[in-house]
Amino acid sequence: MIDVIIAGAGPTGVMLAAELRLQGVGVVVLERDAEPSKIVRGLGLHTRSLEVLDQRGLLERFLELGTQYPIGGFAGIAKPIPPNLDTAFPHTLGLAQTVVERLLTEHALEVGTDLRRGVELVGLSQDDDGVTVDLADGSRLQARYLVGCDGGRSTVRKLLGIEFAGEPSRREWLLGEVELTAPADEVLAVMTRVRKTQLGFGAGPLPDGGYRLVTPALEVAEDRTRPPTLDELKEATLATAGTDFGMHSPHWLSRFGDATRLAEHYRSGRVLLAGDAAHIHPPMGGQGLNLGIQDAFNLGWKLAAAVHGWAPADLLDTYETERHPVAASVLNNTRAQAELMALEPGPQAVRQLVSELMDFEEVRRFLIEKVTAIGIRYDFGEGPELLGRRLRNITLKRGPLYTQLHAGRGLLLDQTGALSVAGWADRVDHVVDVSEELDAPAALLRPDGHVVWLGADQQELEAGLARWFGSS
Repeated sequence: MIDVIIAGAGPTGVMLAAELRLQGVGVVVLERDAEPSKIVRGLGLHTRSLEVLDQRGLLERFLELGTQYPIGGFAGIAKPIPPNLDTAFPHTLGLAQTVVERLLTEHALEVGTDLRRGVELVGLSQDDDGVTVDLADGSRLQARYLVGCDGGRSTVRKLLGIEFAGEPSRREWLLGEVELTAPADEVLAVMTRVRKTQLGFGAGPLPDGGYRLVTPALEVAEDRTRPPTLDELKEATLATAGTDFGMHSPHWLSRFGDATRLAEHYRSGRVLLAGDAAHIHPPMGGQGLNLGIQDAFNLGWKLAAAVHGWAPADLLDTYETERHPVAASVLNNTRAQAELMALEPGPQAVRQLVSELMDFEEVRRFLIEKVTAIGIRYDFGEGPELLGRRLRNITLKRGPLYTQLHAGRGLLLDQTGALSVAGWADRVDHVVDVSEELDAPAALLRPDGHVVWLGADQQELEAGLARWFGSS
């Protein structure tokens, strides 16, 4: 029997696979499509995702291919970045989703993931011992757990009958990579003019000489699974920009909308959901790709603990209790951004007010921490402000903290040298070191870098170890 089957080989699925493999869990990833998608939906990685990659020793391979930009504003409202953000990565990494997916897939394969393309999941059943998966070719696979990372139209979610509550698309955009006959200076001039009032339009040059073009659609399509035609893209571009730039020879075309939906639950027995299978929302702020990667980062070590048998009774349930509110918050902030970008007088008046409020440093900080996910604090009960938050990449005498987290294990950062993780040493590393950036005698970190205990008392430490890492 397979330990875990993952449906979907997008960024969420392969990130989860790699996290499970780091823990020695057997993983099979099933992907319906025979080849990776060429459609570029996401364009960058936010601060928290960069921290996630750094915690696993992967960041450099992404930095080599991406471009660092200042952290964006909110709903296209650009303001100065507040000083002293709680991160070592106060920037966004511009990198196409296709490249992110390729690099994460390479990592997943390096650590031993079994990736099977051209394999479609069409049915499932489960009992107390495992999950049986039915495939389109008539064969079956059995696993102890199944995770649906199969996108907004998730087959796994539908088979489970989990409600996907929210709103359908009210607006739609057409997206594609095309060739343009118009000269570059004309394209730039038109885009600069149009974006003064229409932030949903853009035309950017690509390294191969083509352009990535996005424009509001003339209407919301009845069948949103159908890609637009070149004529549709031309008509929509002409209506918005007054020209179609002489576009021709599309490399690919797609459409996306502002549908906003959240799965009622992330778990049903031995089947779980992650990424777009659990939540979809407007693209404002570029949060979708990042949200899915961070779902996987939260779930991976918990699911591995369940597979290996040392997970506390409710550990796997904390995946939903922690990540469901995070997704709900993203849905709300993207709804708000979508409204602020509407062209009607009412939304524009609110946009002006928000712009004025963002002149206050604390407002900018609040919004940036929300969009980049560095402001997340899980509810671990009463305690210091750092409890429940991820610890940034502080400097130890031996080097950066995140170099100690590459193996995906728990970590006790002990500045006293008097504490012990005896009984949990197979799950938790004990690092005796000091940092001027940590105002606590010791900190216990989960494999995802979130702080679950601070203090100096051995008995209290052991209670924290048992709560998150099981019996000694």
